[in-house]
Amino acid sequence: MKTETKKTTDAQLLDLLKKVLPKATHDPQLAGKIYQAIEQELKVKARGAAFDKFCARVELPNLEPQSLQEVKTQLAASFGHGDVTLKPNRKEKTLAVEVALTDGTQFSGEIKVNPNAGAEASEEQEITLKFVPFPVCLPGDKELVWMLAKRENLSPDEGGMALTKAEDEFWASKTGQKLLRDRVERSFPEFIARVPAGVLSELGLKRHYKTPEPIKPLRSLKKP
Repeated sequence: MKTETKKTTDAQLLDLLKKVLPKATHDPQLAGKIYQAIEQELKVKARGAAFDKFCARVELPNLEPQSLQEVKTQLAASFGHGDVTLKPNRKEKTLAVEVALTDGTQFSGEIKVNPNAGAEASEEQEITLKFVPFPVCLPGDKELVWMLAKRENLSPDEGGMALTKAEDEFWASKTGQKLLRDRVERSFPEFIARVPAGVLSELGLKRHYKTPEPIKPLRSLKKP
């Protein structure tokens, strides 16, 4: 709940800056640089908090190769554009984790081995993964619906802002730029089909299906 509240506060701050900066300076380039710097700093802090939360909650029953690979896979899903380094310490029964992102940001932490890691997994998942339906459509074709989900404490407007932010960041990423160079159309369908699940999850969103479904009108039942 605290993390989601922080996301909402950050979104409100950025929205406020969009209104205030043009009034504070008549230099649009300077206003844009200030906005981008603050947005980047908030993004780094949010990712750092997500990384610390991951290290605190990830399941690590032992330091066997399979367990380490599962941790690496989960990290790759959440930080898909970074290099992941794992350093197990069998004596201390800990795992040092380092993630280096393409923008130069680095995170480091430690995961402790917990043989009983799976005991409370189902209960924790029920607490942390509460999603509600969030169907979306494009303005030009409202009969085709993408079935998404959002955290239950995100309003529809906040969910829309988060989705727009995810799309902008995806096309600006190394993967997105490569797709554009390969002549992939910069469109919402291409974005939703290709964006890593971890990118959406980081913003409180979830994708159920990569392709849209047409709305099905139901027949009215005839009275006997």
